[in-house]
Amino acid sequence: MGTAWSKLTSFEKDPKPCHYDAIIVGGGLSGLVAARHLSELEDKRILLIEAGADRRGDPKIDTPGLLFSLWGDPAYDWNFWSEPQERLNGRQIPQPRGKVLGGSSAINVAAIVYPTPRNFEAWERLGVQGWSFDTLAPYYKKFHTFHPASKATNDLLSLDSYVKIDNQGAQGPLPISFPDVYGPFHKAWIAAFRNLGFENGQDPILGRKQGAFIPPNTVDPGTHQRSYAASAYYSPEVEARPNLHLITETAVHKLLFSTKSQTVTATGVQVYGKDGQLSEFTADEVILAAGAIQSPQILENSGIGSAAILGQHGIDVVIDNPGVGENLQDHSFASVSFEVADGQITNDMARDPAVIESLLKQYGETRTGPLSGIPYGLAYVPSVDTGGRMPSGIVQSLIDTHLNLHDPWPSPAHRAQYEELANMMVDQKENTFWYGITPSQMNMEPHGNTDMTQVYSPQRPENFITLMAGLNHPLSRGSVHISSAAVGSPPRIDPGYLSHQLDVEMLVRGIQFLERIVDDLPMRQLLKPDNRIPSYASNLSEPETARQVVRDRLWTSYHPSCTCPMMPRERGGVVNNRLLVHGTTNVRIIDASVFPMITQGNIQATVYAVAERACDLIKEDWGVRDPAS
Repeated sequence: MGTAWSKLTSFEKDPKPCHYDAIIVGGGLSGLVAARHLSELEDKRILLIEAGADRRGDPKIDTPGLLFSLWGDPAYDWNFWSEPQERLNGRQIPQPRGKVLGGSSAINVAAIVYPTPRNFEAWERLGVQGWSFDTLAPYYKKFHTFHPASKATNDLLSLDSYVKIDNQGAQGPLPISFPDVYGPFHKAWIAAFRNLGFENGQDPILGRKQGAFIPPNTVDPGTHQRSYAASAYYSPEVEARPNLHLITETAVHKLLFSTKSQTVTATGVQVYGKDGQLSEFTADEVILAAGAIQSPQILENSGIGSAAILGQHGIDVVIDNPGVGENLQDHSFASVSFEVADGQITNDMARDPAVIESLLKQYGETRTGPLSGIPYGLAYVPSVDTGGRMPSGIVQSLIDTHLNLHDPWPSPAHRAQYEELANMMVDQKENTFWYGITPSQMNMEPHGNTDMTQVYSPQRPENFITLMAGLNHPLSRGSVHISSAAVGSPPRIDPGYLSHQLDVEMLVRGIQFLERIVDDLPMRQLLKPDNRIPSYASNLSEPETARQVVRDRLWTSYHPSCTCPMMPRERGGVVNNRLLVHGTTNVRIIDASVFPMITQGNIQATVYAVAERACDLIKEDWGVRDPAS
């Protein structure tokens, strides 16, 4: 390729403009996967543009237990907020997104969780071909290397009962592990669901897990630091490649096009730096990896979207596609915090500055202690309520009452999605609900806004744990659109939480099931179950109490997705099966926005898998067959 190019670290250091084979928009999880794999082709010039800074080596990111200090901090987080949510007393909900090299993988809860085969069967029935569970399964192994737990953690969590070493990834860039940060609550959590009849011994990576389990953390067991897309995929070896350029602290405003006949071809991107100065880069292909919030925003700024919305902001229409920015889906949850019994320890002790100082000292000197991991526990169950497992007949009755599939729908995609979701709800092998346990209290204002710092701060003097209940496959749909055509304007995010009444009815029953969990002996022995946050949640078996908890305490799981769905255009799709934007010859999207429907659980693993497969598709279309795929 000739002489090596100097590395770019910011827009201000840009040398003479250069034409690229591909520009990757967004240096988050999917963008870094693409940068690593596409730059393997030495004859291809690749430009990666990231709006945030390169903060590799930053102890606030590298220390797993400091994640709460990142949320809401503009140095790391875009700090977006939703529109006021009608079903949540008008509350606005924070929408944290990583504004740093590595994107949200640098600030997330670090959990690796897997979907079910049925999730991808639903995608196929929505018109998506070539994205079956069997097709994606190898990519779930490809992105990571699994490290077994220590004997003490393995025995505490009974990991041998469901984690099978041969199923895990062994050669991927991202190390995952089980840090030594778990305690008696996690052991009781697993026992409680087993006692309640939910335990099938399946390995979560195979997609058929039910019952309680502990997901591995994206933590490197060698360094005991967070492993994330920047540290794993943008390694020193990748960084040194002369055909890969990285520009940080530079945001893409829009794509540039030339129009020929009925097709639209991107010629490059318009970007702006910290000082607002505009500039352009040209390329043969543009790959959007800006995430479910900002990929549709960039498309709309570029003239691809609903003609009505573009017209409101004076943007010339390049491609009229009303599906852009619609179909927004997120996993939300409601929660109740329970005071722990005397002698039990939770993260609420960190309210004491001396405790924080001690924990920081311990981690800094030994890489051990609570800051070395994120002790998050999960459970998957089918439809449940205060009586336990709900019979399929009762579930069907709720569906018939609140989801009349004979009614007219705004689009064929809505009807097709709801048919799939209704079938999943009555399938006892599928997991309608997810439950979570975190060792701290959650506090939020029921009629006002609560920011990310406040919600996890120990405002009550006692020590608590929090139990969460959420829906794996919500029916509620929202949208994300531009708020203005001006450079740097924030997006307008309306998740539409609980906008579908069936979500409300199911989640109310899911909250009622919390009484069964805390009443089970292993959990009951560790709690003072009558002291709760909120205080009115003294008896969750009362439907109106559970309903108030859902309305007052619904919160996001930080999994926005599906806003540029991979579906036929006539069904509201934005990209085709090869991730090309409908109507364009060379614009792709490879992030969570392309999900047609949100998958079970935390979406991080699925975003890695989708991005890995996207790179293989791009190489195929470039005429390259990767023998390692």
